[in-house]
Amino acid sequence: MTTADHYDLILARCRALFLAKTHDYGTAWRILRLPSVTDQIFIKANRIRTIQEAGTQMIADDVEGEFVAIINYCLIALMQLRLPATAPLDLPTAEVAAAYDHENAQNRDLLLAKNHDYGEAWRQMRVSSITDLILMKLHRVKQLENIGGAALVSESVEGSYRDMLNYAVFALILSGK
Repeated sequence: MTTADHYDLILARCRALFLAKTHDYGTAWRILRLPSVTDQIFIKANRIRTIQEAGTQMIADDVEGEFVAIINYCLIALMQLRLPATAPLDLPTAEVAAAYDHENAQNRDLLLAKNHDYGEAWRQMRVSSITDLILMKLHRVKQLENIGGAALVSESVEGSYRDMLNYAVFALILSGK
């Protein structure tokens, strides 16, 4: 199966879960400021790393589910970046689904372009290294958020969210999930 095929399967699963949660909770995530979304991603990535290092876990939620959550939180962040400050907290499901699909399509294009240029080097990586890359990107995003996004030479927070999303996809592919 190609990377594009894997990506599509994984994101279809993520989208189904996201829309099911939208049905249950509405767009409660809209209340989160961007740094709070970043912290949610950090919680998920840190849990993955803790489990990887300990070799055991005490809560039944699997690591793969945490990578799915990272993907969906990254997409939430990307949607939040696009929404105007005046957007209501409660959004229609159809509007949210369209925004999710838009960000997903942009992200897929980026993944395929980078995958071409890097020659699928991620396939030789360990999932634990991918977790570390996500945590590094989170640290960078937190630094940018702390300075109000006034970066001199760094990539945008948008680019970091897209990279973290793609790393999580790679981790799921490598995990066979």
